[in-house]
Amino acid sequence: MKELFGGGNVEQELIKRIKLGDRKAFADLYNLYADYALRLALTITKEMADAADAVQETFIRVYKNINTFDLQKNFKPWFYRILINECNRILKKKNKVVLLDNYFEQKESSVSSQKDNYDFEESERLYNALCQLNEEIRIPLTLKYLIGFSEKEIAEILGINLNTLKSRLYKGRERLKKFLSQNEEKEGKEWITS
Repeated sequence: MKELFGGGNVEQELIKRIKLGDRKAFADLYNLYADYALRLALTITKEMADAADAVQETFIRVYKNINTFDLQKNFKPWFYRILINECNRILKKKNKVVLLDNYFEQKESSVSSQKDNYDFEESERLYNALCQLNEEIRIPLTLKYLIGFSEKEIAEILGINLNTLKSRLYKGRERLKKFLSQNEEKEGKEWITS
């Protein structure tokens, strides 16, 4: 993620320019975040139209509120928190929301994380497996493995303790493994009987 976003320096410069009214800088910021935002929104909403609406509304809110953003803080957590809130607003409007109250426990701890070597590829099977998980587990997995955030960044975005996040990632990986292995067994049986 850092190599894509220049470690924050590019973002800081773009935000400064946006605050001065530079529309091209906003377009550049959009281009940096739109694809990743859409992936996360699609994972949360499970519908492309809702995901696209959430991303659009997120960028509108960012544009309207960019002058209140503190340049001393990291932009990514602020942005993704807005995106998650927009997804939930859309789902709530459709009466499909699973509230993220559990996400907002209290500040993250300063425990350092170990590098996680799992490398999930994007595939239809993985997406289907992710969709079977509840939001509490699905969103952290998506942020880590599909978008590429570090555990510390995810904890900051979701407003949860780092150890809580690690527990959710572990549970999520275990549930994904179970779901994927059950699917493989099921597909194998279908292949044998056909």
